[in-house]
Amino acid sequence: MDNLKDRERTIVRLLADDPLLTINEIAGRLRVSVVTARSDLDSLAEKGYLVRTRGGALPAFHPEIISRQQQDVEVKRRIARAAAELVEDGDSIMIESGTTTALVARYLLGRKNLKIVTDSTLILPYVRANPMVTLEVVGGIFRPATESMIGPVTVRQLETYHVKYSFIGSDGFSCEYGLTTNFVDAAEVTRTMAEHCDTVVLLADSGKYGRRGYTRYMELSQVDRLITDTGMDEDAVGEISACGVDVTRV
Repeated sequence: MDNLKDRERTIVRLLADDPLLTINEIAGRLRVSVVTARSDLDSLAEKGYLVRTRGGALPAFHPEIISRQQQDVEVKRRIARAAAELVEDGDSIMIESGTTTALVARYLLGRKNLKIVTDSTLILPYVRANPMVTLEVVGGIFRPATESMIGPVTVRQLETYHVKYSFIGSDGFSCEYGLTTNFVDAAEVTRTMAEHCDTVVLLADSGKYGRRGYTRYMELSQVDRLITDTGMDEDAVGEISACGVDVTRV
């Protein structure tokens, strides 16, 4: 979604909310001609964002992904950009699935001789534009709701690597409960990434601090650095720092 024009993003969102919209209805919502609407749908289908149907189109991505990509867009971009600034030419990194973590790849353009290991398919559009990146997407079971690979095959493959940075996300975190997620089958993937790197970098907006997800997968003290937004207050920063985590607010 981040690579699309405003009208294209609007079309994807409209169809995510109502996949039965016709071309005439889309044109009416956008206040453009039917010819223009049809051209937009064809273009989005060619880019892989839509699947064309007779008289309309369907989103190629799970509605949950589309919804998450729309939330706190500017905050996610700032966090991802700050994370990418840590990466130098020749580094090897892991990027966990997630709408914020995937954006890290967007800001790596221009880096040379990078090696990226990921369970996420969301980063593919960004990496395609960087010929100096070696990308390895681990195998496993594909989960459409997160655009990620999960399962024992995924974990076994991740265990064969060791990288400089692992960029991970979380549905909620705190010193008391550690890092938590709403997806049980994703917990082992994230934990494995954290165990096979020199530095664990958590990318999470301030609203996730104190939130408790369904399952706990690691202690906050196992994180080396947190990159978050300026909405994180001083008391929270103090608590997180006391757990041994360096905090960067952007």
